[in-house]
Amino acid sequence: MIADDHSVVRRGIKQILSEETDLQVTGEASNSEEIFGQLDNINWDLLILDITMPGKSGLDILLDLKKMKPEMKVLILSMHPEEEIALRALKTGADGYLNKDSVPGELIRAIRKVTGGGKYISSNLAETLIFSTGKESSKQPHEELSEREFQVLCLLASGHSLTQIADKFSLSVKTISTYRSRILEKMNLKSNVDITHYAIKHKLVLTN
Repeated sequence: MIADDHSVVRRGIKQILSEETDLQVTGEASNSEEIFGQLDNINWDLLILDITMPGKSGLDILLDLKKMKPEMKVLILSMHPEEEIALRALKTGADGYLNKDSVPGELIRAIRKVTGGGKYISSNLAETLIFSTGKESSKQPHEELSEREFQVLCLLASGHSLTQIADKFSLSVKTISTYRSRILEKMNLKSNVDITHYAIKHKLVLTN
């Protein structure tokens, strides 16, 4: 199943996979509602999931999917920099992470690796992880945030209001305001402008 809100992306992936005799696309979705609306119809071996989706984010979808269908493999296909998002996605339950700039052959390799029970990351990300091993830990401020705090950070940086974020997560404005306060405190920032500047600098703004 391919879940991406851009029809041209879904069409491109289907074209790539159509050349493989043992791979078949039997479902498509453009948002979280369409994904969950089809879960009972077919037991998919793999979901190729964009991390930036309308409504629920890819990470939220991933969390729900792993609770409902823990056996389903999920390969994240995203436009966002691997070093900033990939590890968070893998910790959330993704079985693989691939950037949309990857060549078609790498997508096929990733699908085969994940459906075969393995984990997949690109060689570039693997190299980054190898060279970071053994070095003194120097986490970026946003890496100290909880999953929800990180999501609120990205949404604030993308221009969402507290009310919009509260509606998105079905939480109160007061709760989202508390998350914002924690973010500012943990990251030693003063305002939403600081949050936006930080997110842009670290390529965390999750926009379509």
